[in-house]
Amino acid sequence: TALASFLRRCVQLLLSPIHVLACLGLWDSFYKKVLPYVTAKVAPICNHKVYKQKQKLFSNLREFAGPSGQLTLLEIGTGTGTNFQFYPPGCRLTCTDPNPNFRKFLLKSLSENQHLKLEHLVVASGEDLHQIPDGAVDVVVCTLVLCSVTNLEKVLTEVLRVLRLGGAFYFLEHVAADHSSWTYFWQKVCDPVWKYFGDGCSLSRETQKELEKTNFSELNLRCIRVTPSWIPTSPHIIGYAVK
Repeated sequence: TALASFLRRCVQLLLSPIHVLACLGLWDSFYKKVLPYVTAKVAPICNHKVYKQKQKLFSNLREFAGPSGQLTLLEIGTGTGTNFQFYPPGCRLTCTDPNPNFRKFLLKSLSENQHLKLEHLVVASGEDLHQIPDGAVDVVVCTLVLCSVTNLEKVLTEVLRVLRLGGAFYFLEHVAADHSSWTYFWQKVCDPVWKYFGDGCSLSRETQKELEKTNFSELNLRCIRVTPSWIPTSPHIIGYAVK
């Protein structure tokens, strides 16, 4: 709408100093150093809001264990490791994140979750997981990451490549609201702010459509709202897809 466009331009104008810093390459380097500290404080609060949903989502991880009986799991955008508590004992874990500054927070989470076995810690974006061989993992996990990747299609292509046949991709992501809703209106208005303060995050990304287009043999997806329901990040999708 015209009002949304006007408010969006106002927000962009207010953010012009940050935009200049970003163009000079100064904002990104500063933000990537600060982000892990902010995430370490905020992630437990967010995790608490979706604790029961995550518990239910990850309850069937064991079903995708390989012939050896051990579950080989790759997490994209591991961050501070807030999902570790939901993974089954003996899980062989590969963690990836494009931001190396998360390392000490991730290792702290691992020390608190000694039921897991860390096999690899890789600095890499979801679009390029060349360090991971084809069909090498039973499960890929991605939570609150697909909103901020540069190329969602490439990430999902990489997910399919590294998964073994019959493996599963687990996700929990905030997404665009219904286009006729006030939530979507505010998502479009706030998108410029969110991009800079959410590590490239888009509030209005329609991730479910990309998942539907990807060549999974099975897609189990449902829509939920995370409280408070009036915030732009309230609409979520949760589920898993099988290769």
